[in-house]
Amino acid sequence: MSASCSTDIDTWMYDVYNSPTMPELPEVETVASGLRPILVGRMILGAEVYWARSVVDLGPEEFVRRLTGREILGVERRGKWIVIRLSGGAALLVHLRMSGQLIWESCSAANDPHVRARFMLDSGDVLCFSDTRKFGRLWLVDDAAAALCDLGPEPLSDDFTLYQFVKMLAGRKGRIKSLLLDQRFIAGLGNIYADESLWRAGVHPLRPATSLSREEVGRLYHSIRGLLADAVASGGTTLRDARYVAADGRAGEFAQELAAYGRAGEPCPRCGESIVRIRVGQRSTHFCPHCQPTCSLVSPPSTTPS
Repeated sequence: MSASCSTDIDTWMYDVYNSPTMPELPEVETVASGLRPILVGRMILGAEVYWARSVVDLGPEEFVRRLTGREILGVERRGKWIVIRLSGGAALLVHLRMSGQLIWESCSAANDPHVRARFMLDSGDVLCFSDTRKFGRLWLVDDAAAALCDLGPEPLSDDFTLYQFVKMLAGRKGRIKSLLLDQRFIAGLGNIYADESLWRAGVHPLRPATSLSREEVGRLYHSIRGLLADAVASGGTTLRDARYVAADGRAGEFAQELAAYGRAGEPCPRCGESIVRIRVGQRSTHFCPHCQPTCSLVSPPSTTPS
């Protein structure tokens, strides 16, 4: 991988699947946080790859050879990526996509036909990458920052300020929902949290970004950061299909807090009008037509359910 930032990275990095189970920032952060205390300091003694296309750029044999003998120095998150930093400056990047899971070896994992790779550690533990739909990817890179340099700013970072967000939106004519889903614009947001952020801010998903007032931009900024922090604190969102679980197998508890996403036809918890579902850029999009009008809403909506 070149150390320079390439804009010609494989398109799968930015594919956004129209699925409610796509792990987003809170889910990936929860997985990374759960793995950190049990992976850091461990050495990878070996690995097995059962589905070659799970690995990006390298053949399975070369992938295993380059991983073997490396110490795990850190487990971080960048956007929707898990970044496992290794000795020698390399990093293992994991994108869970629609159905990927990183779980410890157990009786259930040993019999799981969807395990695509296993990593044997010097502790005697085994880390399994399970992926029912086969959309997840493992990518061993020499420079994680260069590999992920096309990603936008981290919305929970101290460096992501309201002033920066205002500048990012300036002159952007696209629909605000589509813009929030663009990982090159802002990293980590997906369909669930884009819908919920717009609902909290009282902004219609079809509004052109340039049409938002300074007040609306401020509401959206604080909605994004507050929502993501709340979701991380709840361990993310596990929906009815239960594909997303934390590293210890626990489900995320934020689903019960969702106000708009997946609630088409149900009353808006803020005003009582029915939540509407439309499609925006091939993605299911949920909003309240009363709280999120197509024009600027001067008075901010109350976040307290009626």
